[in-house]
Amino acid sequence: MNRILLVLMFLLAVVLPAAAQDSYLDALPGLAGGFGSQAEAVERLGASGDPRALPLLRALSEGQLRKRGTTILLPNGSDAATGQPADATDAETVRINNRVRSALRGALGRLQLVSISSDERFAAANSVFRSRSAENIPALEAAISRESVPRVRERQELALAASRLVAPEDAVKRQGIAILGGATSEDSRALLLEARATNPSLAGEIDAAVASIDSRLIYKRAAETLFQGLSLGSVLLLAALGLAITFGVMGVINMAHGEFVMLGAYTTFVVQEACRGIPWLLPWSLPLSVPAAFLVAGLAGAALERGLIRHLYGRPLETLLMTFGVGMILQQAVRLAFGAQNREVLSPAWMQGTLSLPGGILITQNRLWVIVFSLLVLGLALAAIRLTRFGLEMRAVVQNRRTAATMGIRTGRVDALTFAFGSGMAGMAGVALSQIDNVSPNLGTGYIIDSFMVVVFGGVGSLMGTLVGAMGLGVLNKVIEPWAGAVLAKVAVLVIIMLFIQRRPRGLFALKGRAAEA
Repeated sequence: MNRILLVLMFLLAVVLPAAAQDSYLDALPGLAGGFGSQAEAVERLGASGDPRALPLLRALSEGQLRKRGTTILLPNGSDAATGQPADATDAETVRINNRVRSALRGALGRLQLVSISSDERFAAANSVFRSRSAENIPALEAAISRESVPRVRERQELALAASRLVAPEDAVKRQGIAILGGATSEDSRALLLEARATNPSLAGEIDAAVASIDSRLIYKRAAETLFQGLSLGSVLLLAALGLAITFGVMGVINMAHGEFVMLGAYTTFVVQEACRGIPWLLPWSLPLSVPAAFLVAGLAGAALERGLIRHLYGRPLETLLMTFGVGMILQQAVRLAFGAQNREVLSPAWMQGTLSLPGGILITQNRLWVIVFSLLVLGLALAAIRLTRFGLEMRAVVQNRRTAATMGIRTGRVDALTFAFGSGMAGMAGVALSQIDNVSPNLGTGYIIDSFMVVVFGGVGSLMGTLVGAMGLGVLNKVIEPWAGAVLAKVAVLVIIMLFIQRRPRGLFALKGRAAEA
């Protein structure tokens, strides 16, 4: 027994590494030959498992490998066989064609399957999935047996199924069909349809697998459409919440509302730039931007209300024209201060990337956080209106301004605070929009019309109506968009709102107030 163990240890320690080394050295001259010998050499290097093969093949794929006769030179000028510096006189770049590139994808994938980096193993599985060779089956089975990261393991299993699909034995192909049929992936569906043409004897099983994928893709697409609609709805909600207060409660048609959103986005940029000098504070620049944007936009709103709007109450046309002019002034002021080009606002690490939900549903983290943020802002607005003295005074002025004044409420002060509060919420919307849109002087222009549509559809002065209207219009837009396109979808939504307003002029949730009774 001891002798057997010694023999096995000798094989593992000496014979197998020597065999891998011989395979590596024997394959090198082929890289200096024609395209056919290059492809064969690449496949042998990929199967060798030699750690030197990975940087060699990467250099070949990037066009950085050179040859001098049959000697292969690495990018650093050393001999690929010995690792020693070599004479590079008259060396020429090793050129490859599409056949060699295809072999490279598979070889690099096999070598990277055992990488210590999970991202590299995932990329390797993708590469092997695309190359689809039965020679990949043993390497994939070995990689799957020791894989501990679920998303990498799932991708390796799909790559194994794709490789089994091109195996010569029908029994192995059926294993691949079964695994691919259980996936929820457009790639798996396309792969099965491609295999159907070359495997007529398995057409029935492939059709059943494709039908199974199609049934799951329907739910996946519906879930992704719903998320996209909620994402758009959350953006509309953020943009419309402030307007629901300034227009819905106060009856002021504020055409500069979009510019307050833009001020919030630029405040986010300024705070980020200020935090760059303090490295530990930079990851917190986005949370710090929220109160800063609220204050900046709120002060601008208070100044606008006290300086101009309070002289035009009851004159909606003059208010509209005046705020439109103020919006243009704000845009030009920002262009003078920051320039007309877009400004970059970086997202924190916890907002970057994509989440993969069960069923293959992919959602972007920044959009998910915008949805959460919009609901938090809505909760803040409801709490401020329902639970604070300011909210009580605001509701009293809206219900009966004259009676509120006789009770000692300073209605002018309430007007200024209400307009500042709505403007500050627009600034908070700008913080969120800086993560999903370009920060430019025209940022708010694209949201002003949609914001008015949401407020009118949901019900003038109703925050819950604004929530339902924003989410409803967002989902409706995304449902129509695949059929009609982005522009016609917006037109269709506008027509639907017009027809709805004909039936319910006060929107979904009608409230009594200064605007509703006018």
